[in-house]
Amino acid sequence: MKKLLFTFVALLAVSTLFADNYQGSLLKKGDRVPDFTISTINGKKIAISELKGKVVLLNFFATWCGPCMKELPEVEKQLYPKFKNENFAMISIGREHTKAELLSWNKKKGFSFPIAADPKREVYAKFASQYIPRNFIVDKKGKIIWQGVGFSQKELDQMIKIIKNNL
Repeated sequence: MKKLLFTFVALLAVSTLFADNYQGSLLKKGDRVPDFTISTINGKKIAISELKGKVVLLNFFATWCGPCMKELPEVEKQLYPKFKNENFAMISIGREHTKAELLSWNKKKGFSFPIAADPKREVYAKFASQYIPRNFIVDKKGKIIWQGVGFSQKELDQMIKIIKNNL
């Protein structure tokens, strides 16, 4: 009985420790956003360090990912237009995609938010080991204040609320 109780307490402690793991995330709420510079498909270089003072949404996706392709049109319709003229920045990063692939893909999609290629997972590897879509919201001081994996309207509503409350 003691062994069973000990095992239960140990499992509870471990599950609590990893409660904010977010399925493959390498970061947790309160961590400083990892430093990176990336080029958008339009040729603009963006250094995350230069976005300090803004609320930032980092979105990782792939063009072959079904949930990503459901999420991005909703971000374009419901989130990006609300905040694009405020103290807000967004970068949507195509994991394992080249600039040429994303340029061709976005000609069909017509997204207006900044899109960047991460063909070798160099930026993604600073944030997570697996799973997309994946979103991180970074506050004005450069700290991660929220993260999510997958797509649902409830999660999108939560992202909108968190961004709005931190502007």
